[in-house]
Amino acid sequence: MGFAQMGLEISDLDMELAETTLVPDLRKSAILLDIDGTILDLAPAPQQVWVPTGLRQTLARLDALTGGALALVSGRSLHDIDLIFSPLELAAIGGHGAELRAVASAVPVMRAKPLSAALKRKLAGIAELGPGILAEDKGYSLALHYRLAPEKGDAVRAAVDNICAGLPLDAVEILPGKLVVEIKATGINKASAVCELMSYAPFADRNPIFIGDDTTDEPVFGVISQFGGLGFSVGRVVPNVNGHFDKPESVRAWLARIANQAQGTA
Repeated sequence: MGFAQMGLEISDLDMELAETTLVPDLRKSAILLDIDGTILDLAPAPQQVWVPTGLRQTLARLDALTGGALALVSGRSLHDIDLIFSPLELAAIGGHGAELRAVASAVPVMRAKPLSAALKRKLAGIAELGPGILAEDKGYSLALHYRLAPEKGDAVRAAVDNICAGLPLDAVEILPGKLVVEIKATGINKASAVCELMSYAPFADRNPIFIGDDTTDEPVFGVISQFGGLGFSVGRVVPNVNGHFDKPESVRAWLARIANQAQGTA
């Protein structure tokens, strides 16, 4: 049974979603959350993100209420995700779908090979275009951030295109994002990983709620309805979503409200 059959009224207005109580359905739900720009505020550099007070407790509470069916879905590696939210460990999809861990304590399923070291060195050299360009090695991908130098965005994208043009056809995929360009191997993405995740316990036969903010999250919005689920964007309205939040702070407040309303129901 999907959320529509449960009689839930979904609004397109930010935080009116908070009036939609999901408490009676949490044991039948799965909660899937992007990290940067969704539950955490964006930072000038990836290493500078901060987990606000109370968020770990909210996630832990929701993880318990769903019987472990809460997963973080990120372009970051699982290692990076675990460090950020330590000591909390959750089910997660890392590397844009390259890594999948359906149960917090389980050995991850590796769904792709890391990007070659030689290619990553070439791409990292783009940072020589000037100060403010940061290369982030995610193992399965390499991201070039220009949040500190937005005027260099065109030059960064052109340099990435030039390097990737010399690779075999369809060897890599270029992912544009919020003041970032990321290069990863083709054949993996968040949407396919979410579909696989939903086949494992405790996610199987549940109705997922997915919240994401960036272009890499858009394919997930396109598949979430296959599982009778709901998708919510952050910061902008995109196709195939059921509603949106203005900013990560709004998402955190909504999640906390769900967790608090559910006290005593787990």
